[in-house]
Amino acid sequence: MNGRINDRAMDPSGFVLLADFLPHIVQEIRYYSTYNFIGDRIDGYEEPCAILTKEAARALKGVSSEVFVQGYRLKVFDAYRPACAVRQFVLWGIEDQDIRMKPYFYPALEKQELFVKGYIAKQSSHSRGSAVDLTLLDMKTGKELDMGSPFDLFSEASHPDYRGVTEEQYENRMLLQRVMVRHGFQPIDCEWWHFSLKNEPYPDTYFEFPVSSEYLRR
Repeated sequence: MNGRINDRAMDPSGFVLLADFLPHIVQEIRYYSTYNFIGDRIDGYEEPCAILTKEAARALKGVSSEVFVQGYRLKVFDAYRPACAVRQFVLWGIEDQDIRMKPYFYPALEKQELFVKGYIAKQSSHSRGSAVDLTLLDMKTGKELDMGSPFDLFSEASHPDYRGVTEEQYENRMLLQRVMVRHGFQPIDCEWWHFSLKNEPYPDTYFEFPVSSEYLRR
């Protein structure tokens, strides 16, 4: 990498703190916690806060407004993800023998299959800053809508078009997908919770700065 690319990768000026932009957002930033497929806090996650590019946050605000009037709030599990976090994922998959979280996140797969089947990417769209992992929260019950599989379950059951779920679970997935697509996001075929802004502002930049409100406000 040359210095110019390094400078660009550390520049958060095109990003916003999602909580500042979307007052109704609920956050459960899993990679800041230890309840994730590795079982440790992930590199680069200095705070449990969601960060996105201004363009993605603006589009997500439209999503939030639409679902809010229907009685739902957005719950975000992950947004911007530093490239160093992805490198940790890759090293964990190749070198680390630790499989303590296998029963919870990849019970039917071996670690190496997570990359082959597309659940973990060696370069993630999250590091470009315009991808988000999220679900819908029912404001009447205070609970997440039942999507038929939990966030980060690496399984065919998490594919958006998987029909081994109930009609209600499938319709909940499609409700989320339809509103996200309507506001400019695109889904992927193996995770019902993952969406990327179609017209992302930094399609070729994988950012390195930490998930930190303090860093963002410098």
